Amino acid sequence: MRDFNDWLSKFKSSISDYSYYIDFKKVYRNIDNIKLELNILNSLIGSKNIEEDFERLISKYPETLKCIPLLLAIRSYEIYVIDSDGEFTYNFHKANYGIEQYKLFMRKTGLFDLMENHILSSLVDYATGVETGLDSNGRKNRGGHLMENLVESYLQKAGLIKNETYFKEMKIGDIEARWGLNLSALSNQGKTVKRFDFVVKTANAIYGIETNFYASGGSKLNETARSYKYLAQATAGIPGFAFVWFTDGHGWHSARHNLEETFEVMEHIYNIDDMENGVMSRIFV
Repeated sequence: MRDFNDWLSKFKSSISDYSYYIDFKKVYRNIDNIKLELNILNSLIGSKNIEEDFERLISKYPETLKCIPLLLAIRSYEIYVIDSDGEFTYNFHKANYGIEQYKLFMRKTGLFDLMENHILSSLVDYATGVETGLDSNGRKNRGGHLMENLVESYLQKAGLIKNETYFKEMKIGDIEARWGLNLSALSNQGKTVKRFDFVVKTANAIYGIETNFYASGGSKLNETARSYKYLAQATAGIPGFAFVWFTDGHGWHSARHNLEETFEVMEHIYNIDDMENGVMSRIFV
């Protein structure tokens, strides 16, 4: 018998890998797409007649307009503005106002001041910094896959092969069709769609796997623990099928009581420490 408190004490505060913080390949790719236009705009830096130079530049190279939203850390070709002069929706993919209105935009947003007073030396470098900052917003999405990626790495370390002995993101209907199981108890008699993060096929059984990591607490954790407790109980009566849950994170300390209830009824509930100590091989090999 495993001790819940001992098991919980081994939960980790973070599982961030090296690629979690900034996706520099994406940053460089995005900058490369507009590097030519940014270099053209560089001619405005330190200009003594920036409004006139801007007008000539846009007239000759209208495609440079598409760079401007990024200089304001915006990932859209349309920018909405309202002030005492009225409401405006600027299109930076295809100009929808005259040049005077765009000059007003550049002046009021501070972009002209940034360029004409030589506060920066390279718009390419500046835009790279902006892209890097914007990419930090993608950490939440990357974080959502960290536990999934970690579990997959341990599946592979145990000798399992993708699309042969383990499968990723598989729906209940696909599991039933592939191996002839009746999993209607998990889908409310086919009324709901359920998808497992991973499915492992062994000589003895099919395993449906869920993965998650919670660095911080919240009401979602209690609901997750309750729903996975129900899932474990529902699968207990299905011959040839078992539910496996890999979870971790200090967030669980705020929902420890619900997690403990699930821990007490689930045969296959594991944390990262369990994976580090060879649980994959003990279950699936």
